[in-house]
Amino acid sequence: MAEPSTAVRSAGRRLMRRGARGVRGSAAWRRFLTYLAILGPGMITANAGNDAGGIATFSSVGAEFGYSLLWVLVPITISLGIVQEMCARMGAVTGKGLADLIRERFGVRWTALIMLSLLVANAGVTVSEFVGIAAATELFGVPRFVSVPLAAIAIWWLVVKGSYQRVERAFLLMSLVFLGYIVSAFLSRPDWTGVAIGLVKPTFKLEQAFLFSFVAIVGTTISPYMQVFVQSSVVEKGVTAEDYNRTKIDVWVGTIFAILIVFFIVVSTAATLHKAGIQITSAEHAARALRPLAGEYAEKLFGIGLFGASMLAAGVLPLATAYSISEALGFEKGVSRSFREAPIFLGVFTFLVATGAAIAVIPGLPLIRVLLVTQVINGLLLPFVLFAVLRLVNDRELMGTRVNGPIYNIAAWLTALIVTALSLLYLLVTLFPSLLSF
Repeated sequence: MAEPSTAVRSAGRRLMRRGARGVRGSAAWRRFLTYLAILGPGMITANAGNDAGGIATFSSVGAEFGYSLLWVLVPITISLGIVQEMCARMGAVTGKGLADLIRERFGVRWTALIMLSLLVANAGVTVSEFVGIAAATELFGVPRFVSVPLAAIAIWWLVVKGSYQRVERAFLLMSLVFLGYIVSAFLSRPDWTGVAIGLVKPTFKLEQAFLFSFVAIVGTTISPYMQVFVQSSVVEKGVTAEDYNRTKIDVWVGTIFAILIVFFIVVSTAATLHKAGIQITSAEHAARALRPLAGEYAEKLFGIGLFGASMLAAGVLPLATAYSISEALGFEKGVSRSFREAPIFLGVFTFLVATGAAIAVIPGLPLIRVLLVTQVINGLLLPFVLFAVLRLVNDRELMGTRVNGPIYNIAAWLTALIVTALSLLYLLVTLFPSLLSF
């Protein structure tokens, strides 16, 4: 048989290379689709922390202090990831929610105290989320008396009439609204040298405004309801210890994505509002951070972002509370359940959504006072939740070989101690600001 010509051999090699690239491309595409399939509890929980109050906090930090507090985001990323991962791991290993484990290990009295505090705090924050929805829709000329009830009905219908998979997909889609801040940060033409310095050079001032903003970032980023929600979501999704590694990736990617959004919010506002010497006092002021992206429509784009963030948190907060109350009392729970199967779970969720929406439309609502009370309760509750998580995750009878390792445990305890100290400091700054007037 005659030997193939050089041209034929070259053509054959090109076809083989294309086939190899096609196989590699198909494998990469399959890996990407697999990753999308595991997105869920971690991504949703971390981004729910970037709610209406969070956006206001991060925007004001950028507007007032520029890039000087960006370095705080590095340790916060580690702290948030560690706390979320421990709770997700407990859910996968034990198949139980956080409130369920607290009741079993610490008794009814401690459980009742923590659940009552969580109920009051989350109810107050839920009100703030519906206020965020009202503020966002009013930027489009839609009165809150129309938008808030419609939003409440949409959230209620999604959870009560949907399955867990449908609710999860809807919440993930809501997270996409944060991408606007990424584009805005680049189009605002920030001083990237200043951004880099702010990330690697810690600055600290013993001044009331600086200290308040510093601890507010931490207090806004790590909240008790987030730990409850991520663990209960892992349980309801059916994640086990054997397939937990994928969920672990979801938790850390969700954490990094959420903090990246915080980074770009601060950069956007620092490059626009701080540069112009403008302080944020309303949604219209914060909207100016997006002006490089949308020009005269910046206000509208900000309204879309605020609306999506508030809708996400307005769904997650009541759900986290319903999970915790049902677990603590030993009742059936789950968004895939009907009212007949889980009356307490869906009843608590319905009550919080309805109450939050009703209060949010009250004319002249003293929102600052509502937020102050709920922040105080959350600040007092956070240390109890963190130390309960650490005791549970290191219980070998409960976790077996999945307890924290030595290095991880050191990082976790440092996280709990530092976050607790900053939470208490935040309460001090909030309740007694005159003590910090140096």
